[in-house]
Amino acid sequence: MQITDLSTQGEEVIQEVARLLVESFRDHWPEAWPDMESALREVRESLQEERISRVAVGGAGTVLGWIGAIEQYSGNVWELHPLVVRQDCRRQGIGRALVSDLEDCVRERGGLTLWVGTDDEDGMTTLAGVCLYPNVWEHVAQIRNLRGHPYEFYQKCGFVIVGVMPDANGLGKPDIYMAKRVGERNH
Repeated sequence: MQITDLSTQGEEVIQEVARLLVESFRDHWPEAWPDMESALREVRESLQEERISRVAVGGAGTVLGWIGAIEQYSGNVWELHPLVVRQDCRRQGIGRALVSDLEDCVRERGGLTLWVGTDDEDGMTTLAGVCLYPNVWEHVAQIRNLRGHPYEFYQKCGFVIVGVMPDANGLGKPDIYMAKRVGERNH
């Protein structure tokens, strides 16, 4: 497997990444990229100079996964957006390798923090389907993964939950904010 800038790849790889987005988000986040048009728009936007767009490619040139990041807070913070790994290649370290590579890229650009929003739109955690008010942090402290929500993957990569936006995607459908320090400075 090789991880490289998506911008160095041709149109065929861009099309494959877009297909991967549509197929991988269909079950739990169907509104994210419901069709090739929206997915291609996302992939092409990731190629802008102020963003990071990295692709994992297998020996036969097959796209195994893709990760992107968006600069925020004058480059101090970067949003991981998005991360996708081919379904038949999951749980093989590709996602972790992509996150680690992205951390290096963010660090090289002077970034200090990497964050990600992990929506729960269909009851994958105990934060979904309930009213989180007024004691949001009590709910967060007791979070459980019910059906393979990616927040545990991010925890294994060193991210921590730093916030929750209740009802971000409708009643009982929160966005879980996670972050980690990637920069050189420590407090």
